[in-house]
Amino acid sequence: MTEIVTIATPSLGNRSYLATDGSAALVVDPPRDSDRVLAVAAARGVAITHVFETHIHNDYLTGGLTLARATGAAYHVNAADAVAFDRVKITDGDLITVGDAIRVRVIATPGHTFTHLAYVLEDAPSGAVRAVFTGGSLLHGSTGRPDLLGAEHAATLAAAQHASARRLAATVPGAAELHPTHGFGSFCASAPAPAPADGATLADEQHSNPVFLFAADAYVQMLLAGLDDYPAYYARMAPANSAGPAASDLTLPAPASAAEITRRIAAGEWVVDLRARRAFAAGHLPGSLSFESGDSLVANLGWLLPPGTPLTLLGRPGQIAGAQRDLARIGIDRIAGASGWPLPEPDPRLAAYPVADFAALAEVWRQRPVTVLDVRRRLEWSAGHIEGAVHIPLHRLPAHLADVPAGPVWVHCQAGYRASVAASVLHASGRAVVAVDDEFGRAGRAGLPVTAGGSSSAG
Repeated sequence: MTEIVTIATPSLGNRSYLATDGSAALVVDPPRDSDRVLAVAAARGVAITHVFETHIHNDYLTGGLTLARATGAAYHVNAADAVAFDRVKITDGDLITVGDAIRVRVIATPGHTFTHLAYVLEDAPSGAVRAVFTGGSLLHGSTGRPDLLGAEHAATLAAAQHASARRLAATVPGAAELHPTHGFGSFCASAPAPAPADGATLADEQHSNPVFLFAADAYVQMLLAGLDDYPAYYARMAPANSAGPAASDLTLPAPASAAEITRRIAAGEWVVDLRARRAFAAGHLPGSLSFESGDSLVANLGWLLPPGTPLTLLGRPGQIAGAQRDLARIGIDRIAGASGWPLPEPDPRLAAYPVADFAALAEVWRQRPVTVLDVRRRLEWSAGHIEGAVHIPLHRLPAHLADVPAGPVWVHCQAGYRASVAASVLHASGRAVVAVDDEFGRAGRAGLPVTAGGSSSAG
């Protein structure tokens, strides 16, 4: 029986897949760090003979070209995609045999992009359908967002997304396993997509996914109304994928001394501290920024980091290597330097700021006026916010520091991560801050006035 292996990249909310009959293997939507895919194949003793792209990705750099060149695999990309490299051109209705037991059927599923493809995995001898790889089209509980190619195309692509989902349901057996690339926290999803149960099928989606529950016009209207901002680095991903990304170089960055790091901060370079956000708040190099190591790092840092800005990383060796790998997935390849913590040459001029929860904020709120800065995105703010708070989404904050009222600022988000980033940005600019490290759901229970709706200061 064909084995399907999921290769997850939680930091980007994406999944890649390797399917094998025990001898030959195919890969769908491989990540740029394709060494992980090679390790999966090696562990099973199978040869990767075919690589498939569902679409030209907007959220990460593909490892497809690198993987195909490393293995000699055929690299399958839509014939309609304008790319700068040789590939096997495929189109709707094509059948590709992989090894002795696998056949792949190509289905055009425009919507996330104009040239999006899905792949139906069939048993070659019998024609029985095992699974469908839907890329950024049909997701678990959602569909891919239709606005990444420009707002002017969003309505057209949203309607195409609805039609593509219905076509899949009409042509693929409901028992087929559904394997999307996006939707596990990815900004490519048009709405939050729940984590699926093991073996989730196309039939499961037909009973629960809004794309099957609403008529086309209503679905388009709902889809467009639910779209929020997406990371700025997305604009660079599709052109880079069309050109053919080079293999990532994960050689560790050169060590940097305390004096060199201080000089880089003074020169306007970014020095990012990967330690836990509360450890950063308790003591950090003045002018450095807090991006705690973990799955939230790459999207937030990639979103805020000005293109071309030299980047130095501070943290444990494993944190630095992990951040470097994550950043390479979105094309941030050149890390200017790195250092462990504490710095080899301790700097006594460490900066610090307080951390609190919503209960502490509520206590201060009852005693005196206080500036509260909400750095969540637009739809989060609309769902509920503290009355009187200033709203500036984190990704807009560096350009809107002047819009933050004078005086001490209590900054919060949904769960604490973005608040810590925002607090470090404000503190580096000379502002007095308190980082609220707490779940927003506790704000109302702490006695703060939480309301729904309203406008933002720079949203």
